[in-house]
Amino acid sequence: MRWGYPNPVPSKTPVTNIRNYSSPFWRASLKNPLQRCLVPVTSFQEWTVEPDPETGKKRPHWFSVPSRKIFSFAGAWRGTDKGPVFAFLTCGYDGDPSTHVVGAIHPKACPVILHHEDEERWLTAPIEEALSLACTYPSQLMAVE
Repeated sequence: MRWGYPNPVPSKTPVTNIRNYSSPFWRASLKNPLQRCLVPVTSFQEWTVEPDPETGKKRPHWFSVPSRKIFSFAGAWRGTDKGPVFAFLTCGYDGDPSTHVVGAIHPKACPVILHHEDEERWLTAPIEEALSLACTYPSQLMAVE
């Protein structure tokens, strides 16, 4: 399985993150529980929005969930003529992004990390219930390097 849905604009790169859950581009995959998936990760990286004043380059930051060696992003997949592809959900922040461990580095959006007990709901629940899980993971349960 490859990361990234084919972009509707052929000359553009694949679409890897799902942010607008009501978009017709994503709605069919999200509505069908059989097209939802878990994207297992051990950590993820975000770049600082602003370049480092000394180097002029953006800096990478790695995020993890210390209590879980492997955790899951909420994802969706579909078949294409080149095989199955997937993307994962991202969400905004409640309130000021700078108060969230990820938002302080990358204020645009955060991957939707599922609590272990919510993974089955993501895979099986009706769309409204499943999308209610699309929120930021608690900062106090995460670490950044």
